[in-house]
Amino acid sequence: MTSVERAASATTADPRFAELEALANGNGPGPLIDRLTAQLRESKEFHRLFDALLLRRKFELGLPLNRPSSLQDVPDEQRKLVEEMYIAAAREIGDLFLAEGDIPNAWMYHQVSKDRDRVAAAIERLPLAMEPGERLEELLHIALIQGVHPARGVEMMLRAHGTCSTITALDQTWQNLSPEQRQDCAKVMVRSLYRDLTDSVRRDVERRIAVLPPDEPLRGLLAGRDWLLENGNYHIDVSHLHSVVRFARSIEPPAPELDLALQLCEYGRRLIPQLQYGGEPPFEDFYPMHAAFFRVLADQGRDEALGEFRRQLAEGSNESDRPIMAYVLVDLLMRIGRLDEAVDVASDWLTRLSDDLRFSFAELCAKSGRFDALRAATRENGDLVGYAAALLQSAPR
Repeated sequence: MTSVERAASATTADPRFAELEALANGNGPGPLIDRLTAQLRESKEFHRLFDALLLRRKFELGLPLNRPSSLQDVPDEQRKLVEEMYIAAAREIGDLFLAEGDIPNAWMYHQVSKDRDRVAAAIERLPLAMEPGERLEELLHIALIQGVHPARGVEMMLRAHGTCSTITALDQTWQNLSPEQRQDCAKVMVRSLYRDLTDSVRRDVERRIAVLPPDEPLRGLLAGRDWLLENGNYHIDVSHLHSVVRFARSIEPPAPELDLALQLCEYGRRLIPQLQYGGEPPFEDFYPMHAAFFRVLADQGRDEALGEFRRQLAEGSNESDRPIMAYVLVDLLMRIGRLDEAVDVASDWLTRLSDDLRFSFAELCAKSGRFDALRAATRENGDLVGYAAALLQSAPR
């Protein structure tokens, strides 16, 4: 069969070809393109509809039509016009896929239009419990690994794969998340592990005490019951406990999850030493120092807890560890609004830290109005530009 014969056969099989051919004969290009886009909408061929929308724009601009969705054949002087249509078409096609419940294909287009929130809202509406399979894994990848809706991705992954796999995935993507996304994910992890641990401890207590208040918190279940953790007993995977407490440092006050994290630490510090993993300074004594950290943020014995971090900084035997100790203390002071003290500590230890560490001494001084400290630091560091910037910011206007 020749190519002409094959084309005729295709036209017979699909009447849309004949319809377009009829419109092309004497009706001009407008009706043909209009009917083409209508056909593709009706048949929900959205990938081809995207090409058709670009085909219209390229035709209007007198550009080559061989590759409708390509930008490589667009002259520089017309690129902006085509790019605007490209983004508008991507948004339209992304929304059409969302309306069909096809989030992976929708995300393909909304990545182009930078409409992350549209896809995040669709992920938020998904049920937590979904059938395992390729679709679920695609959704988890988009939500968590690609950062479209990490907190929902964590919730779905906990339900589908459990705590261990979720912690591994979250650790792998943690550095790519924004502070807000980290906080949201940490809250999910804290609530989940707290619930699991509390349920496990409750079952253990009920073996001896038949009637317990239904809403007794973990702290209440542990009170006066040292036998719960005797002889190396534990009620949750201790590596999971360690990881979730670490994640919880991203939670900002006020948040009820801070007290839940504190209760996790109160449990962890009762474990036998062999089940308590260490951490980096100032969290080498992992659970007690994390408990102090959360007490500062939750305003539970705040000044006493801050004293623990001040003491470590003052008495630290390893000089190389002191900047990170100071960083944690400054971070805590900033998060509770004690900016003057934060500047004083940072002036002693952190004026030479790179801004890449998510800490800027200059920004802290500007936020607190302490340009005196900024001038002193920049002068000591021989930073003429920074010194000039401090002078300009502190000068009356």
